Amino acid sequence: MKNLKDILYQVSIQQVFGSTNIDVKNLVFDSRKIEQNDVFIALKGVSVDGHLYIEKAIDLDAAVIICEDFPSNKKDGITYIKVEDANVALAVMASNFYDNPSSKLPLIGVTGTNGKTTIASLLYQLFKKAGYKVGLLSTVKILVDETEFKATHTTPDSVTVNCYLDKMIDEGVDFCFMEVSSHGIHQKRTEGLVFAGGIFTNLSHDHLDYHSTFAEYRDVKKQFFDSLPKSAFALTNVDDKNGGFMLQNTKAKKQTYALKTLADFKVKILEKQLSGTLISVDGTEVWTKLIGVFNIYNLNAIIATAELLGLEKLEILTIVSELESVSGRFEYVVSEDGITAIVDYAHTPDALKNVLETINDIRTGNEQVVTVIGCGGDRDKTKRPKMAHIASQLSNQVIFTSDNPRTENSQTILDEMEVGVASENYRKTITVLDRKQAIKAACKFSKTGDIILIAGKGHEKYQEINGVRSHFDDLEEVKNCFNQLKN
Repeated sequence: MKNLKDILYQVSIQQVFGSTNIDVKNLVFDSRKIEQNDVFIALKGVSVDGHLYIEKAIDLDAAVIICEDFPSNKKDGITYIKVEDANVALAVMASNFYDNPSSKLPLIGVTGTNGKTTIASLLYQLFKKAGYKVGLLSTVKILVDETEFKATHTTPDSVTVNCYLDKMIDEGVDFCFMEVSSHGIHQKRTEGLVFAGGIFTNLSHDHLDYHSTFAEYRDVKKQFFDSLPKSAFALTNVDDKNGGFMLQNTKAKKQTYALKTLADFKVKILEKQLSGTLISVDGTEVWTKLIGVFNIYNLNAIIATAELLGLEKLEILTIVSELESVSGRFEYVVSEDGITAIVDYAHTPDALKNVLETINDIRTGNEQVVTVIGCGGDRDKTKRPKMAHIASQLSNQVIFTSDNPRTENSQTILDEMEVGVASENYRKTITVLDRKQAIKAACKFSKTGDIILIAGKGHEKYQEINGVRSHFDDLEEVKNCFNQLKN
């Protein structure tokens, strides 16, 4: 139990009805999970307004209601607290509830359209190999040193974030690396957290179903850097035109990385192969298992961050050569016949373009590139024709298929994609609605030396159709296909 007064420290309170000098059990924003003596925070969400469930929360014995609008009928014995922004209040209260764990360890946030998971996950790997206890809050998984928990959101809700940070403090974790999504920033999930550093990767077309314009999407990302304290560092990719913009108005120590332009941290690519990349860092040659220019940008950010956090350059570069690719990020398998299949999470136009350009850059020119791709349902529709255009422009053959249609009709999604295919590329494309059959078709079309790209789902182990999730693993499916071809 915690005292409500302590939890409310630094919350912007407009009005109070009832006593704040009471002990409470948990902070809850889902009325279905309320138990006796809990605090219910009524959030105004995108599709649901928590204010509609205040009475239900009270019926389930909530002791305190945090809201932006008082209900017309207030019950005696219940404490009602009116706040300006319930999302901000929840974030600040969550930090207080867990005794502000983010202030007790260096917390590094990674934001941008692409590369967040790779950078956060590889920083976890690097610092583990350097002998530290490390935490990770990512799209793929949550790690409290070596204990793994399932991730449900890129940036979890404020209570979940602080709960895991508190576990990390208990476990003696030295550093934590966290993905920071635009949704998380906009919904104030990162309010109340103390970041020791922020990393900007890049910005391209994504989430315009949520953010009405690209400018709004960009400005939300910038809010993260604007909020960094003077004691933190702000590290940005200045090869991206938005890199410099992110540094405007930040109080943090400004640091830059790049491959092309002048920057504080630079990496040079010397040689590119399907098995890895040879790079030069301040004159020292290093072989990395990571593939593609986009991954070298990620690696540049990782090296810079490790140095800013106090690791020695030689130790960093030694460990960099040992780092393994992140699950579902340019993960590849080669059949006995010499067909290479690459599984990648690329689900934005820019990410898809990066992966296909990497494949075309490495190939000798005789191989065929076969791309299997779809677009998720109930997500940004404006990127669908762009994804199809890129796939058909940069591949020899494209198979359009389903990719988590969710509540949308799969065929409708593919029809919207195909609008983007240029007339000269029509002959390259076919539609196979069933994703499993699409992967099988790609394997049958391919010959020795060919490269299959299965894009969009990456690490995800499910397919969601009409709100129902069933097991589906792209890498598992392509391995099965290769085994069947062998037999």
